[in-house]
Amino acid sequence: MQAEQEDRFQEFVRARWSRLVRTAYLLTGDVHHAEDLTQTALAKAYRSWRRISRSDNPEAYVRRMLVSCNSDRFRKRRVAEALTAAPPERAGRDEGPGRVEERGSLLAGLAQLPPKQRAVVVLRYWEDLSEAEVAEVLGCSPGTVKSQASKGLAKLRTYPGLAPVGRAVSGGRGQGQGGSR
Repeated sequence: MQAEQEDRFQEFVRARWSRLVRTAYLLTGDVHHAEDLTQTALAKAYRSWRRISRSDNPEAYVRRMLVSCNSDRFRKRRVAEALTAAPPERAGRDEGPGRVEERGSLLAGLAQLPPKQRAVVVLRYWEDLSEAEVAEVLGCSPGTVKSQASKGLAKLRTYPGLAPVGRAVSGGRGQGQGGSR
């Protein structure tokens, strides 16, 4: 890789590392798996950076790699996951005990979803991507995104301690489950 391409890749990683790790954390439920997953996706992106950097949205491309690498992790071995006792802290946010408890319940609820539903819910409602953007990242149709989001949110609503959070998630953008940008 040429020095200029190398510099652009390093700049990309510095600018997006924390966001990619956060997305990976929501997909995996474990901070260590999230960092490993992010590093794996970025290693693959590095090998193809010349092509990826010419795309309209390199971050979306790498995000898709994250989801694919996470799916590969499930295909390779089926291992029960255990969530950490407390989610990682974010600098600069003042959260009361109730918010931390809600987040823990949400992460535990997400861990109960099948990988595809979990990816859709994370990308659609946490990362705030449109249905079309999620479909592009996951390589599926917008209809699949809608159905997986609906099923995932329905499961989250039945998870103990998530009823109020589940309603907030589905109406987070004032569009409900079926709306798009």
